[in-house]
Amino acid sequence: MALSYNIDTPQELRTLPISSLADFCEELRFSLIDNISLNGGHFSSNLGVVELTVALHYVFNTPEDKLVWDVGHQAYPHKLLTGRKSLFHTNRRQGGISGFPCMEESEFDAFGTGHSSTSISAILGMACAARYRNELNRQHIAVIGDGALTAGLAFEGLNNAGFEKANMLIVLNDNNMSIDPNTGALQSYLTELTAGKQYNALKSRIKRLLLLIGQDNNWPLAKIRQLEKIIKAGILDYSNFFEALDIRYFGPVDGHDIQKLISILEKLKDIPGPKILHCVTVKGKGYLPAVTDKANWHATGKFNRQSGVRLQDEKQHGIKTFQEVFGDTLLKLARKNKRIIAITPAMLSGSALTTMKKEMPDRVFDVGITEQHAVTFSAGLAADGLIPFCTIYSTFLQRAYDQVIHDAALQKLNIVFCIDRAGVVGPDGPTHHGAFDISFLRCVPNIIGASPIDLEDFKNLLYTAQDKKEHGPFAIRYPKGIGIAQDTNSAFMKLEIGKGRKIRDGEHIAILSLGPVGQYAIEACKELALEQIEVAHYDLRFFKPLDEKILHQVFQKFSVVVTIEDGSITGGVGSGVMEFMVEHGYSPVLKRLGLPDTFASQGTQQQIHEQYGYDKKSIIGLIKKLHHNFSIINSKK
Repeated sequence: MALSYNIDTPQELRTLPISSLADFCEELRFSLIDNISLNGGHFSSNLGVVELTVALHYVFNTPEDKLVWDVGHQAYPHKLLTGRKSLFHTNRRQGGISGFPCMEESEFDAFGTGHSSTSISAILGMACAARYRNELNRQHIAVIGDGALTAGLAFEGLNNAGFEKANMLIVLNDNNMSIDPNTGALQSYLTELTAGKQYNALKSRIKRLLLLIGQDNNWPLAKIRQLEKIIKAGILDYSNFFEALDIRYFGPVDGHDIQKLISILEKLKDIPGPKILHCVTVKGKGYLPAVTDKANWHATGKFNRQSGVRLQDEKQHGIKTFQEVFGDTLLKLARKNKRIIAITPAMLSGSALTTMKKEMPDRVFDVGITEQHAVTFSAGLAADGLIPFCTIYSTFLQRAYDQVIHDAALQKLNIVFCIDRAGVVGPDGPTHHGAFDISFLRCVPNIIGASPIDLEDFKNLLYTAQDKKEHGPFAIRYPKGIGIAQDTNSAFMKLEIGKGRKIRDGEHIAILSLGPVGQYAIEACKELALEQIEVAHYDLRFFKPLDEKILHQVFQKFSVVVTIEDGSITGGVGSGVMEFMVEHGYSPVLKRLGLPDTFASQGTQQQIHEQYGYDKKSIIGLIKKLHHNFSIINSKK
């Protein structure tokens, strides 16, 4: 549906009368529902910030005033209002606009926010930069929501903001959700602020009382305000967490009352220093299925907007995803092994831990968006004899790298790192690809690192990780989505640490693969064999330690070796193979396939594999070329 108001920029938005904004918000919400039903994307979070987005752009002079969205997946209405309406159908597609704020994409995107909880620190930096340059009229606004305030980085920013006293506004979009319902003491505190009106009521009563006393005694207004500040500081402020940090607190307010929002934002523009506006919103507002099932509608593929029925399902009938096999397998293992505990930083449903949480609520910990805490919390569990399965998306594990090194690996604690969404993840793009975990884990001592080629192998790696004693951290990386249909109901098999396997024998050329992209190699080898090109294929299974026995066999027999991985080739498993080759004096032709030294683009997983040349078709083309070159060289000899 096209917007009848035909608003494409904040400047055009500000020409509308305030009385028309409620209708405009409804049209904007309808447009979001219509577009996402046709193209998919992050859904319920964006429906919840329509009025807030319109109010912010209506009141503030963006892009001169700096506006940062956190978490960035709630910025779709912002994109529709900032010159990208005609491009919005390309959202999260290959070659299209990003699903997150992106500084390269628009001057209205003041800061890229693919990961959560960065907005307060970033906007504080901008506010301090403006103060340094004496640009005192510029406004600085951070919108933080969807559980992002639970992370440690947000608290670090709050602490520094209260100290610096820079001119900035933090808008807390409180919808009591991240992807799953928010957990933790902070959410309980925010709920108390929202439900209990005593704090603001008492503030108002004190102000009214002082005005009455002041009028009776002819006090100047300055004296009344001074007394108000003293009484507030003595009685009220230290009962409010934000005020205790010297950040003025306003709210809670209805985040869907557009006129009320505009009124309070206009007033806040004139109040100097750090301040926070607590807005209460409904995630999924305006679309009943999303309101009633917020977690399931956090992001969606195509759907029928009338019925709410999903039209596109990435699963094939009867084939499980890696996430489903993880959830099923861990639950089976936990039933037999009472030491197993599951930990996730706000990814309970995404990591398929909801069933285990229901059956074993005391053995599944959703710690909120706190990756650093999740790792060290797991280290504490391990130090006391339990076996924590710390389940974190690859891109988010980057945020806990120090804890992986210092708290887990250095102390050789038995933590199983289940690295979900490893490799390219698709439409979420460069902020979410799990490109670097092989590289950054390979250099850390005491860590075992593995990646399964199929679902059965995955199940057995999970079993092996909890069965081996005193091994230190055990990392298992696996991709988003479906795996090859194997018998995941077969009996568990313990695997030998650091041992790969030969899948196919061949002549002259060998492929060494790691993880599910090895399926491309399996299919490529079958097709090449039809053309009388016999290529050997080995599944490394472990990237740390590498199977040196297999590597010796390969380099002693084959003149051409190809490595394939779904991750950065800089420092990846191919680099490990090359290091082994050089250290042992081998000199074959070595070709490494994977992600190059760049941030991978967005698109489907298949599109990205094709773009960077490690899909089945690309592998076949490369092997034919290498085989041809080898044949020419060999004939000259």
